[in-house]
Amino acid sequence: MFTKQTDSLLQFGKPSRIDGFGPQWSCLNAYKKGFFTLNTLNSVLVWLAYGIINLSAWQVVILTLAMTHVTIASVTIYLHRHQAHRSLDLHPAVAHFFRLWLWLSTGMQTKEWAAIHRKHHAKCETSEDPHSPQIKGIKTVFWRGAELYRLESKSNETMQKYGHGTPDDWLENNVYSRFPWQGVAIMLIINLTLFGAVGLSIWAVQMLWIPVTAAGVINGIGHYWGYRNFEAVDASTNISPWGILIGGEELHNNHHTYPTSAKLSVKPYEFDIGWLYIRMLETLHLATVKKTPPKLAFGEVRPVADEKTLEALIMNRYEVMAGFAKQLRSALEIEIASLKQSTSPSVLNTAKRWMHRDLEKVPSSAVAQLAQARAILPTIDKMVCMREELRQIWLSTNRSREQLANDLQTWCRNAESSGIQALKEFSVTLRAARV
Repeated sequence: MFTKQTDSLLQFGKPSRIDGFGPQWSCLNAYKKGFFTLNTLNSVLVWLAYGIINLSAWQVVILTLAMTHVTIASVTIYLHRHQAHRSLDLHPAVAHFFRLWLWLSTGMQTKEWAAIHRKHHAKCETSEDPHSPQIKGIKTVFWRGAELYRLESKSNETMQKYGHGTPDDWLENNVYSRFPWQGVAIMLIINLTLFGAVGLSIWAVQMLWIPVTAAGVINGIGHYWGYRNFEAVDASTNISPWGILIGGEELHNNHHTYPTSAKLSVKPYEFDIGWLYIRMLETLHLATVKKTPPKLAFGEVRPVADEKTLEALIMNRYEVMAGFAKQLRSALEIEIASLKQSTSPSVLNTAKRWMHRDLEKVPSSAVAQLAQARAILPTIDKMVCMREELRQIWLSTNRSREQLANDLQTWCRNAESSGIQALKEFSVTLRAARV
């Protein structure tokens, strides 16, 4: 007997063309003439509708997320941390799997991606940055990020200057780079074969996943909105402390602070799922980590700051200054609470928002109000001045190591004799710093 699917699709009496025969041939006539059996026809029609694997709606959602997550893992582990920054080595079999998967799921070329990303770091937040929302605008980068990527990929200068060290083997030259769109076409065929008509939707999500999450969210929002652990030289932000959906790339400020680190999380409350996968590969001897974020250690407090203190300061300057910013915020809250004179709430709110930031990171609209706040907050004014003096120690390029160590000793003496408890505590902690 006919199933409901077969009965509706055969459409008795309605002309249909089969294998080049005229319109007088219906599916039923073809069956009667012996071209195929009813069971075969039913199987073909069901396969066209549902594929080899008939999934429920929830299974389709889970499978789609799983496949896009493999793509994200391939981007963050292979393209980003392994190829662009060389923060880890991968076993050739693992590297080739990631390369094949990216060819099938994105059509991206390793050399193009690595070169564009390296240029982004080298020219960050300048007119030469391929995708800076600070220069091009957040709407442009978010909605047209993939277009900006394609435009930069056509630059021979970018490819030659920043594309060194990427794969240059037979597969890359004769398959992946030569036939970029054929890979995603093969993925479409695979999806349709396995999942039927719904495979087209799965494929569409796969094709949109990287342009939206990487080109739009990371390159756009990751330089526009979020929190900052460190005063990196650019506008990078951490979008979320839990880097799961985009493989850990959500921790973008951490990455721009320590770009050659294989691990993107630095705080106890942060989670980088890409790092979890790398550690699993390392346990299986399929990956070798070359660099992670520096960790500031502490020992006994030295009588005076010396060259080892200087070395610890320079190597861990971002973490040291993050600690200073925390002390400054605490002191600011205390001094504001003790104010006896009436002060504009907007001035105090601006001070809370921007006072702990480096001066060059403060927007011009807030500069005047910060000056007003510093005029009525002498403790904070002194801390801001000393913060700038401390920064100059590692920014000086024309002084010897011994001279810089003497500068640090002078800074610590001034801090501890300032009468400001927050400065004294910070200086004592700094004298205990170790590499």
